[in-house]
Amino acid sequence: MNEDWRTLDIANPTEEHAMLREMVRSFVIDEVEPQALEYNRDEKFNAALFRSLGESGLLGISVPSEFGGGGMDATAVAIINEELSYSDPAFCLAYLAHDQLMVNNLAQNGNEDQKSRILPKVCSGEWIGCMAMSEPDHGTDVLGMETSAVQRDDGNWVINGRKMWITNGSLDDDGGTADIVWLYARTGTDDRGRAEITTFLVEKGTDGFSVGQKIFDKLGMRASNTAELVFEDCVVPPENVVGSPGESMIHMMRNLELERLGLAAMAVGISRRCLSAMNSYASERKAFGMEIRDFGQIQRHIAESWAEYRAMRAYVYDTARQIDLAKSGNRLDSDGVKLFATTIAKNIADRAIQVLGGYGYVGEYTVERLWRDAKLLEIGGGTLEGHQKNIARDLRADHDAIER
Repeated sequence: MNEDWRTLDIANPTEEHAMLREMVRSFVIDEVEPQALEYNRDEKFNAALFRSLGESGLLGISVPSEFGGGGMDATAVAIINEELSYSDPAFCLAYLAHDQLMVNNLAQNGNEDQKSRILPKVCSGEWIGCMAMSEPDHGTDVLGMETSAVQRDDGNWVINGRKMWITNGSLDDDGGTADIVWLYARTGTDDRGRAEITTFLVEKGTDGFSVGQKIFDKLGMRASNTAELVFEDCVVPPENVVGSPGESMIHMMRNLELERLGLAAMAVGISRRCLSAMNSYASERKAFGMEIRDFGQIQRHIAESWAEYRAMRAYVYDTARQIDLAKSGNRLDSDGVKLFATTIAKNIADRAIQVLGGYGYVGEYTVERLWRDAKLLEIGGGTLEGHQKNIARDLRADHDAIER
């Protein structure tokens, strides 16, 4: 009998994955952790540090090496997101928006000319990108989007509309836009009356493309820039259309599976850091002549957090193992793992604050920031309610999934 399966670490299934984790963890200790508190407190995005990720091949981890990427898989994506979020989830959110929402999308769905021209720039860090889907009045209701694009007789497209809550939409305090935007816009209506969605690549400096406002005073993720993007008679050439007009729902939904895995992996990083903090503090702090870990209430916080952390870690990396970046079909588990992991991360962060008491309530001890950051994971990339709807609907169509 082959006993190798007993030694398999699902979170580091190959030597290459283990080396990646070690490299990212070292980078986080040396570069990310020292700046995390300051940049979050000041609500500033560390663009210089972000661009340096390109030197290590991390900004396009799933992009083929011929275009400057890392040529790896969904498990690698999860590893990086977990490790960055252990220290600075806001910095990781900017990474997710660039690497998974824009760069991977282009690598999977762009044509050869688009990939050859743009991927080396976004993989090196020369360009920082974003994905623009949500609008002021439309989030989960994707087909209700109002941003529209009309093709002129000369072949160019004219885009009008606004996009809201766009991570990396603005990169500085002077109203500068992202270097490139993966933009979804409505270009027609099908026979059933549903919106036909098309993808456009909008580059910085394009006439009619600007930042409407940068969003300040967010609950969490404060070191990740969030902005409203405005498109007013914005002219985009036909060579910047990804795929055929009206087909974007296909690659939109496929890429959402990776995004949801990435957000769940962020929850693993947050949970691990909070569990580590409360476990260490429970031995350091004494009350009534004994370590506080000897009190049943504290034991419950630590024990439940450990069990839930281990469960989410297993679910995240099992889901990552199953995802083929070139295909769809994993929505049941990409929804399920995000539904489970993100709420658990918030709860573990809440317990960490409770264990640390007053120290947990201030920024210096990190867990209050992680608690605030964790809340966004229940909203972004699909709300909890949206995941519940999808899972219930998918299980109705595939009851056998329960029995497999």
